[in-house]
Amino acid sequence: MADQWLQIRGDPSVRAFLFEQHRVQSMFDEHLDHLMYVMQELLTHKGVFHAKAHYSSSQLTCWFYDDPYNYRVYVREEAIDPMFLPSLPDRSYEGRQPRIGSERIASILQEFKRLRLTDEQIYLRNASINRINGMIGMTFSCDGSHYIDCDDFFRRLDCFGKDV
Repeated sequence: MADQWLQIRGDPSVRAFLFEQHRVQSMFDEHLDHLMYVMQELLTHKGVFHAKAHYSSSQLTCWFYDDPYNYRVYVREEAIDPMFLPSLPDRSYEGRQPRIGSERIASILQEFKRLRLTDEQIYLRNASINRINGMIGMTFSCDGSHYIDCDDFFRRLDCFGKDV
């Protein structure tokens, strides 16, 4: 999978009713800018190397570099609580060299926000960033999934949001 765009078509029954559905506002949608800030801080200062936002169900799943075999799930109010970030210790990557640099995280998250909000029928349901392997994962309302290298993601932004 490394360095290539993997696109997987999902459940045909979901695709069949694509234009009969629309995005419903979730708790994460109501606090989207704050959620983006939380994800950026987790990925740059709190030792998270892989974070996945489930926008529709308001879940945030994180893998920390110092405990990579166990993920943690933060739900709804927990993930957006003002005391959430201060409750976590600062962690560095201790000599690891992530393929996605800290300076790119905000730009990726802004594109996730755009893909979540731009269209009411074809919208981002969940998205992930893995800083170590450089991959971005996205699942859309049409049940299509994409796994794409970060550099390729930025080169192909015009492809997302259109018949994904």
